[in-house]
Amino acid sequence: MIDNEAKEALVAVLKEPFGSFPGVLRWWSQAQPTAIAMVDDNREVAWGELLGEVERLAARLLETGLERGQSVAILGTSTVNYALVFLAAVRAGGVAAPLTTSASPEQLQGMAKDSGARHLFIDAGKAAELGPDFMPDLIRVPLEAIDTWMAPPGSTAPDFEPAPSDPFNIIYSSGTTGVPKGIVHSHQMRWLQFASTALSYTEAGLPVRTLTSTPLYSNTTMVGFLPALLAGGTMRVMGKFDCGRWLGHAQEERTTLTMLVPVQYQRLMDYPGFDEHDLSSLILKYCTSAPFSPELKREVLSRMPGGLVEIYSMTEGGVVCLLQAHEFPDKLHTVGRPAPGSEMKVLNDEDEEVPPGIPGNLIGRSQTMMSGYKNRPDKTNEAQYVDADGGVWMRMGDIGRVDEDGFVELVGRAKDMIISGGFNIYPSDLEAELERESDVIEAAVVGIASRAWGETPVGFVVLGEDARGIDAILGSVNARLGKTQRLSALHAIDEMPRSHIGKLLKTDLRELALTNAQEGSV
Repeated sequence: MIDNEAKEALVAVLKEPFGSFPGVLRWWSQAQPTAIAMVDDNREVAWGELLGEVERLAARLLETGLERGQSVAILGTSTVNYALVFLAAVRAGGVAAPLTTSASPEQLQGMAKDSGARHLFIDAGKAAELGPDFMPDLIRVPLEAIDTWMAPPGSTAPDFEPAPSDPFNIIYSSGTTGVPKGIVHSHQMRWLQFASTALSYTEAGLPVRTLTSTPLYSNTTMVGFLPALLAGGTMRVMGKFDCGRWLGHAQEERTTLTMLVPVQYQRLMDYPGFDEHDLSSLILKYCTSAPFSPELKREVLSRMPGGLVEIYSMTEGGVVCLLQAHEFPDKLHTVGRPAPGSEMKVLNDEDEEVPPGIPGNLIGRSQTMMSGYKNRPDKTNEAQYVDADGGVWMRMGDIGRVDEDGFVELVGRAKDMIISGGFNIYPSDLEAELERESDVIEAAVVGIASRAWGETPVGFVVLGEDARGIDAILGSVNARLGKTQRLSALHAIDEMPRSHIGKLLKTDLRELALTNAQEGSV
């Protein structure tokens, strides 16, 4: 515990409109050097050690050619070492660029090149899977051996004071073929996003013991990771989510804060030993990244202690909606109301604002919006809406309506995006892969509900003469896709259902997919 004078000094820093993440971490390392900062299955790091290792890694990054604003690619399972490299990249004036482990080798290579990284930190599992020829031009460092790679003990990096517009990290969108888009977040964006959360923890005297079980390459994880560090807390890093281990950690370590995606909440609710664990230390639980059914919210509220906050936004930014589910049990069908500093509008297909209660395309803006897509100004422009006054909004990609109390209800997703296990899957990308097969004349992909993943993609194809069996086509396509993209089922049909003007009726396909699933075909 820090004394009142030190607490007041920290509160003053966190209230500033802009500040330095490395500066706050240095403050905590000096204020509580022996307190545990991070722990995983293999090691724990006290705050004083954290500062020393981050400085030594940052110094070595600069010695080996890292330039200001240059990316540092990180690829592997989440560990303390992974988190230290992330922080060291930022401390050195570089950009943390965590890569999606479930992506295909071709996608990973594209992401690494797109990021402009000189360094690649990779764990043994991914190194063995990808082989020694993966990105040989980069400086490859085993994540398990950063202690022998970093600069000698006592080394420090030169002072770095970030400018608000300096890039902080790049988060690559998951679930797309080709090269996923790199979403660039600035130091200013991350400060505005998370310093206020850390401030609320600090002012309330909240003990910050977080349990992180989503991967560090996901923006979802940053909601638990970065505010906990700014608040001087302790973070448990889980490399892979497992219900029994999660419950054991939460009970034994008296976890107070956690972030889970809906499929993880569902698995916990279904776990046979759930009710045998003491979770009374939980104060706040967060959820984001995928549709969260009212029924599941209700079950979580009734069986897990502490408040439940659903966050609706995008990695790109835009409007941020918050639902304090424990305070509004009659609004569980919504994603809450725009948070302070966020604005939202509902537009029709002609970009005209519609009245409350009418569904339309959601756009939003806030102080926490991306700088843009890395190397993709065209895609950045597509994602934005510019109003008559020149104000920039983000197209949220969802269809929703606002009720009489200002709560936002999602009624569909633009472009039929599928969210499986918290990750975005774009049907058009999977359709393109299916149509690469010589047997396939036409393809369509829809998402259906899945208890295991939230949603799962199902494909439909019109086949040519003498086509291979459907299983052979499915195996060929899935072999080219990232793990989170793979089709759970593929069906051959005689022709695609279409409207009288020739529009593909994906609603009909979705009904057929659900029927097949109920009959045991999925």
